[in-house]
Amino acid sequence: MSEKKGRPTPKRKEAEQSRVINRLAPAANKEAKKLQKAQARVLRAQQRDAYMRGDENALPPRDKGPVRRFIRNYVDSRRSVGEFFLPIIVLVLFMTLIPVMYIQFAAIALMYSALIFSVVDGYFLSRRIKREVSTRFPGETLKGLGMYGWLRSTQIRRLRAPLPQVKRGEKI
Repeated sequence: MSEKKGRPTPKRKEAEQSRVINRLAPAANKEAKKLQKAQARVLRAQQRDAYMRGDENALPPRDKGPVRRFIRNYVDSRRSVGEFFLPIIVLVLFMTLIPVMYIQFAAIALMYSALIFSVVDGYFLSRRIKREVSTRFPGETLKGLGMYGWLRSTQIRRLRAPLPQVKRGEKI
C-alpha cells in the first residue's frame, strides 16, 4: 500500500493562483539566484584550488591515497620523453607544411620515433613504479598504477593536475 502525502490535492484554481504569485515576485527570486550563483562560483574556485594543491579531501577517487601521491611525486621528480610528445607533434605539424619532401619525411620519422620512445619509456616507468610501490607499500594492489604513472608522465609538467609537489631531480 502506498503512503498518503498528508494533504489534499490542490484545486486547479489554487494551483493557478500560486503560479501567478510566483511570477509576481521574480525580483526576490532573481536576487536569490544571483547570490546562490556567486556562492557556488566561490565554492567551485575553492574546490579547484584545493584539488590543484593536492589536498587529499578535494581529490577524486582515482587520485586519492598515499600510493597515488607517491606515484605523482615519483613521476614529477623526473623528466620523460612523453611530456615532450605534444610539443614535438606541433613541430611535426609545421614541418609537414613545408613543401620539401625530405623535411616532411623527417617530420614523420620524428613523430613515430617520439611515439615509440614514449611508449618504451612508459613501459619501463610502469615497471619501476610497480617495483617501488611493492617495496614501499607492501600489500597494496598494483593494478592500474603503472598506467596512472605513465599517463601523468605524458602530460606537460605545467598542465598536470594536481600540480607537481616536488621539483625535478628531487629524491622521493
